[in-house]
Amino acid sequence: MTTTTDALSVLKGMYAAEAEYFAAGGPGKASFASLAPFFSPDVVLHQADGLPYGGIWRGHEGMERFFVAMSGTWDVFDMLDQSFLSETDPLVILTHVHVRARATGRELDFPILQTITVADGRITEVRPFYWDTAAIAAACTNYHSADDRLPRS
Repeated sequence: MTTTTDALSVLKGMYAAEAEYFAAGGPGKASFASLAPFFSPDVVLHQADGLPYGGIWRGHEGMERFFVAMSGTWDVFDMLDQSFLSETDPLVILTHVHVRARATGRELDFPILQTITVADGRITEVRPFYWDTAAIAAACTNYHSADDRLPRS
C-alpha cells in the first residue's frame, strides 16, 4: 500500500522526469528510461478516443508510444498551473495547459482533470478528462469545427 505522501512524491517525481524528458528533446532524443521507474510495468493510461492520441495505452511500451504520439501532436505542451484536489487514492489533479499543435501551429489553453492511482510506489492507472476534446482535435487539423467544413449560404 502506498501512503499519501509516497503517492504525491511519485507523481511529482514523474512530472519532473517528464519535464526533463521533453526538455532533452523527447522521443527519439531522450530515453524513456528516466520515466519508466515511475510507472508500473502494467500501467494503463486511458485517453479520450476523440483525441489524436486517443485510446488505451498499456505497460511501459504503451507509455513510450504514447509519449511519441503526444510529441507528434504538440510542438508545445506547457503545464501552466497544477492543483492537487485530492491527495488520497486516486489522486486528483487539475492542470491548466498551453499547447501548440505541430501540424497547424494553432494554440490552445485548456484544463485537464486527471485521476491517478499509485500502488507500491508506481503509477498504475491514469485517467485524464478533457472539457472539449472536439476543440483539441480541431486544433490539430485544417478545420476549427464541423461547422467550418459546411458550405455557408
